Amino acid sequence: MARIGVFVCWCGSNIAENVDVVEVARYAATLPGVVHSVDYKYMCSDPGQKLITDAIRTQHLDGVVVAACSPRMHEVTYRRTVATVGFNPYLFEMANLREHCSWVHENKAEATIKAKNLVRMMVEKVKQNQPLYQIQIPVTKRALVIGGGIAGIQAALDVAAGGYEVILLEKDPSIGGHMAQLDETFPTLDCSQCIMTPRMVEIVQNPNITLYSYSELDALEGYIGNFTAKIRKKARSVDITKCTGCGVCQQKCPAKVPSEFDEGLSTRGAIYVPFPQAVPNKPVIDREHCIKFTKGKCGLCEKICPAGAIDYNQQDEIVEEKVGAVIVATGYDLLPKDTYAEYGYGQYPDVITSLQFERLVSASGPTNGELKRPSDGKIPQKIVFIQCVGSRDASQGRSYCSKICCMYTAKHTMLYRHKVPKGEAYVFYMDIRAGGKNYDEFVRRAIEEDKAVYIRGRVSKIYLQNGRMVVRGADTLIGGQVEIKADMVVLATAITAPKGIDKFAQKLGVGYDLHHFLSEAHPKLRPVETNSAGIYLAGACQAPKDIPEAVAQAGAAAGKVLGLFGGKNLCREPIVAKVNESTCIGCFICQKACAYGAIEMKGLKDRKGNVIKVVASVNTGKCQGCGACTATCRSNSIELEGYNDQQIYAQINAIGFTND
Repeated sequence: MARIGVFVCWCGSNIAENVDVVEVARYAATLPGVVHSVDYKYMCSDPGQKLITDAIRTQHLDGVVVAACSPRMHEVTYRRTVATVGFNPYLFEMANLREHCSWVHENKAEATIKAKNLVRMMVEKVKQNQPLYQIQIPVTKRALVIGGGIAGIQAALDVAAGGYEVILLEKDPSIGGHMAQLDETFPTLDCSQCIMTPRMVEIVQNPNITLYSYSELDALEGYIGNFTAKIRKKARSVDITKCTGCGVCQQKCPAKVPSEFDEGLSTRGAIYVPFPQAVPNKPVIDREHCIKFTKGKCGLCEKICPAGAIDYNQQDEIVEEKVGAVIVATGYDLLPKDTYAEYGYGQYPDVITSLQFERLVSASGPTNGELKRPSDGKIPQKIVFIQCVGSRDASQGRSYCSKICCMYTAKHTMLYRHKVPKGEAYVFYMDIRAGGKNYDEFVRRAIEEDKAVYIRGRVSKIYLQNGRMVVRGADTLIGGQVEIKADMVVLATAITAPKGIDKFAQKLGVGYDLHHFLSEAHPKLRPVETNSAGIYLAGACQAPKDIPEAVAQAGAAAGKVLGLFGGKNLCREPIVAKVNESTCIGCFICQKACAYGAIEMKGLKDRKGNVIKVVASVNTGKCQGCGACTATCRSNSIELEGYNDQQIYAQINAIGFTND
């Protein structure tokens, strides 16, 4: 005979406001098999959890039902609670009276009846539950970090500091990401390179970190704790074991290509190092623009290289690395330049992007930090900064805020006044969003101390008048039009997900949102995890982020990895699919339905070792317990542990028989 305890939570007033919780607890006590039923204001609190553990001991319970909020919120909490007194946590069930009842109904009497039904269903299910035990999986204690920007660097250093090996993968010739392009950072205005370059050097000096630059992930196979990463090391056409980094080849290269690092404001050779502080500081040949590869001529770099490091025949190489966890830190892109032609970009050379402005004021930039107009090299005496270019614009398909534009625009006005003390800075903005420590004070400083003129409104047109740009826009505070003659216009362009991230996410089995930013498992409770176990997110690949937030998230992702590696084995939830091999017909429709690649083929053998039947088998390391295979199985040979037919039918049969 079952001995079940029911514990009904008020959730403050979240449930009690629309559900008579006292009546629900009274009703639960009348259900067959229920020997104990109570209500409490905060069941998840310490006193509330003590009510549960005390009842398990004194009432000798063999089933527990908690009627409270969402299982996504506190199912793990209660499972841990019952486990502290030796109770199998999978003999516990949770009825959701908040999201499924109180929050969606206004009639208290009807909501109370529904709450009774939900409790009765879970009482009937728990009667059918059987003890389950966590799955033990061996773990390869090495991590793969994809992306060498500040988030990837921080994550790699943190995992390595925990004593574990790290593979750091970067698609560009050097690590550093966008942060390496910046001059100063808000809100402290400290030198970006001074912060970044020591961290970059730490990467190559750390014995626990292996760096693969100019490399990409070809494929990721396996499951949490046991991944196999296939990495494509792209042909650099330079043997970095021989190269001394002398730079002679770069100086003599006759090809001239717009520099990606300087955002097209300077040129580089076809053989190049992206920037002087690059790590590794070894060149790569851009085969798309190299005369040797495009026309079969030249070969000058090979002739003059004193170390004999040039290798035109070098091919891409695939290497495999075994890892137990993956941190994705692929960063962000900026809105493609051809999408904001209405502001005159591409038509007027002195209309530039915010990142181009960073390069112009940077000491390592094309003008060595002296702010000059791209058109004629003159110092601009009046600059207009335009915010929200492509952001918060549903007509462009980007309704989201790029988050950091308000702050870096304020920074740009300060940098401008430092370079040109008598210059005039104007900022067109929609709203000022400065959410962060000392952020609002920073914007006020730009307005009050550096005398930036902020105009609330949108720019409608930029045109030439007597050879000078005129910016026309609305000032919604005065209710009129404004025209400003400008020497330079700087566009705060939208942050976007990296190009091709959708296909990359599919390689990893990770979800992404409408704007192609990668999706976390839960925005509050699992903000750095994904729905693919063992794969974590860090930085702006998830959403626009500033440097402190990206670094904090990198540390959080690294902490998850260290937690995974901390035990001897990985403990997984036992709620996974299970195949009845005797009835499986081997159609493998379940394999096609499985989003996690958890269904494998298994050959059943006779006594002589001959394969007599091929059936489906579940890799419990990969299975996420979604139940898709169960729903598609034609022979009804797959069941989900904890949700078998008997348990589901028990719930269904319990509906509609309120015993008032």
